[in-house]
Amino acid sequence: MAVFIDGYLLFFKKNTAASLINASTSTTAASSQPSSASSQSSSYTNGSYTGNSVSMRWGNVQVKITITGGKITKVQTIDYPQDNNHDQQVNSMALPTYESESVKNNSSNIQAVSGATETWKAFKSSLQSALNQAKV
Repeated sequence: MAVFIDGYLLFFKKNTAASLINASTSTTAASSQPSSASSQSSSYTNGSYTGNSVSMRWGNVQVKITITGGKITKVQTIDYPQDNNHDQQVNSMALPTYESESVKNNSSNIQAVSGATETWKAFKSSLQSALNQAKV
């Protein structure tokens, strides 16, 4: 039952909350000066940055990012648990999702994939340490 509720909230309520946030953001953005919007989109220094290796229950996770034009253009997980079939199965599904969401959101603000919460925590932490290095 909890899985059903989580799935419902994740897929159906997420869009409603995002719409409210987007509406609020667009109203705020319309009233703010254009220079603040442009500085927001270029908040990182171009280059490649490697985040800290973060230890979790199943092993270590480490992320490398590429910043181009002040935005995340590539996220690569360079170290992750892959010692057994379960690790390989979970990470082959979760890590590409985390990487693409990071690029799409231009931040470490990403959703967890069900069954990969520990990996998500470690991924976000390593990603954030790389982003901290890239801050202007």
